[in-house]
Amino acid sequence: MATQMLLDATELLTGDSAVVFDCRFSLVDPTDGARLYRQGHIPGAHYLDLNRDLCAAVAVHGGRHPLPDPAVFASILAGYGVGPQTQTIAYDDSRLAYAARFWWMMRSLGFKPPRLLNGGYQAYLAAGGIADSSIAQAIPCATVGTPSFAGYCDIDDLRVAQERGALLVDSREERRYQGLEEPIDPVAGHIPGAINKPWQGVTTDAGATLDELGQKEHWGDALDAEQLVVYCGSGVTACVNLFSLALLGRDDATLYPGSWSDWCSYL
Repeated sequence: MATQMLLDATELLTGDSAVVFDCRFSLVDPTDGARLYRQGHIPGAHYLDLNRDLCAAVAVHGGRHPLPDPAVFASILAGYGVGPQTQTIAYDDSRLAYAARFWWMMRSLGFKPPRLLNGGYQAYLAAGGIADSSIAQAIPCATVGTPSFAGYCDIDDLRVAQERGALLVDSREERRYQGLEEPIDPVAGHIPGAINKPWQGVTTDAGATLDELGQKEHWGDALDAEQLVVYCGSGVTACVNLFSLALLGRDDATLYPGSWSDWCSYL
């Protein structure tokens, strides 16, 4: 398993020159992540807000968390001194839900992807880490080239992939996949033909990633699919499943960022 994609909290305590990003967020209260950051964070960490920094404005179609303009995202990174080869670390306190979105976006942009803090912020504190409430100062760098995202599909590309036999993976909780409940989007159900692999199956309840055997058991026979397209409600938690696939060497899977919230907007 590609353990270099992960960072243990004890490693972080020994000191690291990487740029650190706090990605904590709450869909229930979008202001919660920034509030928690102000209360305390890993020293030197910068805060990235899902809605402000990792998404574009919501439109009629495209889902609840559409990808931002890649040039805008690259400019945000440059403001924190991050270029294509900069070493970065990301964490949250939601079982990788938001840090993995940042990881996928960095990788998709062609930047060196961040290492994710295994177990998140709570693992850092449990290892003896000290919370810092000061706002870190960034040293900006220049934005290089004309960046673009790769490894994703829109609804038209998804339909083509379906016709070609791609395996669709729905990353939401089982009850949402089955259409028994839908707390967020106006329509319940799933994309026809999709299988269900809830994103929480990648980690323990404490947010630590499962070992290689656990990851393989999470995926089962789906690992053998020639093409995988992964989605969730809005293209965020699906990235946890994509991170899991990459840990197992399947870094060729595609994200449908619009996900169910985009799909159901056409129904």
